Amino acid sequence: MVSKKIELLVGLFVAIGIAAILMLALKVANAGIAGNGETYQLYAKFDNIGGLKVRSPIKVGGVVVGRVENIKLDQEDYMPIVTLEIYSNYDNFSEATSVSILTAGLLGEQYLGLDPGFLDEELDIGVLQPGDFIEDTKPALVLEELIGQFLFSQDSED
Repeated sequence: MVSKKIELLVGLFVAIGIAAILMLALKVANAGIAGNGETYQLYAKFDNIGGLKVRSPIKVGGVVVGRVENIKLDQEDYMPIVTLEIYSNYDNFSEATSVSILTAGLLGEQYLGLDPGFLDEELDIGVLQPGDFIEDTKPALVLEELIGQFLFSQDSED
């Protein structure tokens, strides 16, 4: 009888451990069971997106304000269009906002960094509405291209 009780407690302990690991994995992946609430979409067109991926974070000053929802190629000018899914509690970005593709660390993953612009009624600068394009974009810095430029500039000096 005692061994059945111990087996039951060990089984319960293992089940709680598996549930804790699953919850930790969801928390780290920032996927959550309940989701992140209401969002709206903005769009940005880049020359080069480097290694940007779907579900990459969108940050303002280090604070995550959304995720990359989709990346597709424009059929007219063959430039990547990135769909930004912004949390609805951050709905006050001005039309002067710029977006850059940044890298976390030297070789880390890439993310989008928003630089909020200013609102000015005199200059007719309003708030971005859902579905608007962010006009001021800065492409990704590709490490291989920088190394190649450095090597070629060294050869021309010799």
